[in-house]
Amino acid sequence: MTVRQDDERMRRWRLVLGADGDGTGVRLTGRDAAMDGALGALYREDGKRSAGLGGSAPKVARWLGDIREYFPTSVVRLMQQDAISRLGLDRLLLEPEMLAAVEPDVHLVGTLLSLKHALPETTRETARMVVGKVVAELERRLADRTRSTVGGALDRSARVNRPRHRDIDWDRTIRANLSRYLPEYRTVVPERLVGYARAQRAVKKDVILCIDQSGSMAPSVVHSAVFGAVLASMPSLDTRLVVFDTSVVDLTEQLTDPVDVLFATQLGGGTDINRALAYCQSRISRPSETVVVLISDLYEGGIRHEMLKRVAAMKAAGVQFIALLALSDEGAPAYDHEHARALAELGAPAFACTPDAFPDIMAAAIEKRPLPVPEPR
Repeated sequence: MTVRQDDERMRRWRLVLGADGDGTGVRLTGRDAAMDGALGALYREDGKRSAGLGGSAPKVARWLGDIREYFPTSVVRLMQQDAISRLGLDRLLLEPEMLAAVEPDVHLVGTLLSLKHALPETTRETARMVVGKVVAELERRLADRTRSTVGGALDRSARVNRPRHRDIDWDRTIRANLSRYLPEYRTVVPERLVGYARAQRAVKKDVILCIDQSGSMAPSVVHSAVFGAVLASMPSLDTRLVVFDTSVVDLTEQLTDPVDVLFATQLGGGTDINRALAYCQSRISRPSETVVVLISDLYEGGIRHEMLKRVAAMKAAGVQFIALLALSDEGAPAYDHEHARALAELGAPAFACTPDAFPDIMAAAIEKRPLPVPEPR
């Protein structure tokens, strides 16, 4: 290792260790000293903190500006989450100047939604703008692929394998039977005909998103609102979005605007999955054409055996039932393992799902294929 490489390694260790890294012999100056100060304000223990954030809004605003200058966006978002959880800075988000200074992300939206009843009038519009920015970013990332993947599944599910002559899809039939090409006759002898449903006989699919809005599920609620709006925009789907804690609220009428959906949620409180599934079950009129997606950590506060009985009844009727422990980038949260095992025994395995994987999960359910369960992370 060269002297220069060794110096850089010690510099990094000094930044990692903070004040405890004085033994490295590295003296930080300029930009490095400013970075160290920003990190120390958040992560040093009270007894060693040379600069705290305290409860001063101007000081916090300066700190937010500093970390945005010195660190990449992904790190800034992580530090903001830590500041809110470690130092209790959520109360400062009630001030519009502070709210305008933060880097918007899914976790910040969750915090704002939990504070929405405490937001003063002067902050509400800023809060909607922050939530709207995150929603728009998620839609740009997820909408096109969702429509393409789910739309393709709808097309495939509408095709028939024993079509009448006028319903044969000749292009796909030829492609599916290329192995049956007879060179001596210069033709394909189709073993399987691929057809498509005529327009007047195309069957619409029903989707019900049933979302646990307890506080730990905040990122899942945000992503569900976005996916709900995207799915609701597809003419071949009839999409319903239901949120629940110990009560059940149907937000389907607000699906055209996911920001409205999010501000209509009530993060926190208990959980009654059985009551929520009872409501969803009452809205199913065509079981064989319905997909129900339950997104919950499965900590049931209602009647356990009734919950499982409802899932069994829906599956027996032909409903495609999906149980997601989370719909977020963080992987599986803490969840009720006993209930997850019980659902798996009913043929409804519960697993965490990233937003990028969700379109494939929906496509498989619509086509009634085995779900592509992601590997545990």
